[in-house]
Amino acid sequence: MTDTSPRPQRPTLAELRAVAQPPEVRNRKNAEHWSAQLYLRHISIYITVLLVRTRISANGVTGLMILSGWAIAASLLIPGIWGPVLAVVFSQLQMLIDCCDGEVARWRNTMGAKGIFLDKVGHYTTESFVAIAIGLRAIGDLNRFGTEPGIAFKYAFAGALLAVFVLLNKALNDMVHVSRAFTKLDKLPDSKEAMAVNSGMVGTLRNAAKFVPFHRIYHSVELALLSLAAALFTLFFGGMFDTELVGERGLVMILVPLSILATAGHFVAIMASKRLR
Repeated sequence: MTDTSPRPQRPTLAELRAVAQPPEVRNRKNAEHWSAQLYLRHISIYITVLLVRTRISANGVTGLMILSGWAIAASLLIPGIWGPVLAVVFSQLQMLIDCCDGEVARWRNTMGAKGIFLDKVGHYTTESFVAIAIGLRAIGDLNRFGTEPGIAFKYAFAGALLAVFVLLNKALNDMVHVSRAFTKLDKLPDSKEAMAVNSGMVGTLRNAAKFVPFHRIYHSVELALLSLAAALFTLFFGGMFDTELVGERGLVMILVPLSILATAGHFVAIMASKRLR
């Protein structure tokens, strides 16, 4: 039974950690990003202990997460190296706040459908906006829409196509939950066992993908880091190539086919697993 009693507004770190960061949250397979597991949860609790002393709601904190995510995409439109640097900073800020909103909700017993919905809006819009921004960044000077429409269209379309497959890949997991709900199956646990594909060629390929996990690069954190790496490549090695923005243009053209492959593999893995049974 869920404890609905009010909790103190000024908890100790130990009290807050016991409620806001229980083992079932820290050990989630898919809902917990590697950056949260590795270091952000160690930081977020110190932010949350301040937030619960204010009047801001958990949904209000999620709103800040959404704005931070959109700022990642906006930063990538800044030319040069500083745009991606700023994007990486905002991607870390987004994930930090993403940890905090759930912690605030758990402490105040205000978890609900609206918070989950807002969280989904934040991640879906952020990662699609970032994909589009990666394509626009590869164009370079936006005045080229008038002088070199072929180049502009090529990279803008690639960014838009990348956004479509990023969204589709994310939506596949939600489609599983919707399908189970419609057929009155139990909620799918977020565990390694529930996602496993244990036999056949699909299982072998899935295990092999662990060694080259390119299917995990479509989160805002990874996309921001890849954009920074591309900008650094252009900065230090761009003079060796005839193509302008060689790093940025190479990045978007590589990400598109990989996103298609990752989405197809995700679909096949779902169909071959027990997730829809």
